[in-house]
Amino acid sequence: MTTTPAPDKAMLRAGALARRDALDRDSRLAWDRDIAARVLALPVWAGAAGPVSAYWPMRSEADPRPILEALDGLPLCLPAITGGRMVFRRWAPGRPLVPGGFGTSVPAHDEPELAPAILIVPLAAFDRRGYRIGYGRGYYDRALTELGPTLSIGIGYAAQEVDAVPEEPHDRPLDWIATEREAIPCG
Repeated sequence: MTTTPAPDKAMLRAGALARRDALDRDSRLAWDRDIAARVLALPVWAGAAGPVSAYWPMRSEADPRPILEALDGLPLCLPAITGGRMVFRRWAPGRPLVPGGFGTSVPAHDEPELAPAILIVPLAAFDRRGYRIGYGRGYYDRALTELGPTLSIGIGYAAQEVDAVPEEPHDRPLDWIATEREAIPCG
């Protein structure tokens, strides 16, 4: 009897990104509002003081900006890669950004670093246990470990879901995942 080997992360990432890239742009724009509504309805916001971090979207990623814009009054930050590690710099809607690595946009280098209490993260692929596949460099897993107790919310489209993400010792499951269809409690 032969068994089919489980797909590895690179294969799962490639498949999920291809499905995400194939989604209609107008649908994604509408779904971003649905995702924002689901995230903002989570119980995590009761008494939240922040800081809250998200990311500046690139390519066909789910757009967290509607979430950030709704969090008026909470301190906000965006990630930047500095010296091989992820740091989080203060940011507010309307503030300028500068080019970052990997095609990202980040707050200016002179913005103060913050330690987010709530982290909204992008997904290449995810499973219902809260495990995610990113772009393969492990920045978010290391940041979650370094930050200590931090609530993490992954956002993406339902098309990015896979049956199971192969987990490795350094992987940190997310607490929630929100798609255009549902909010999934995980960790």
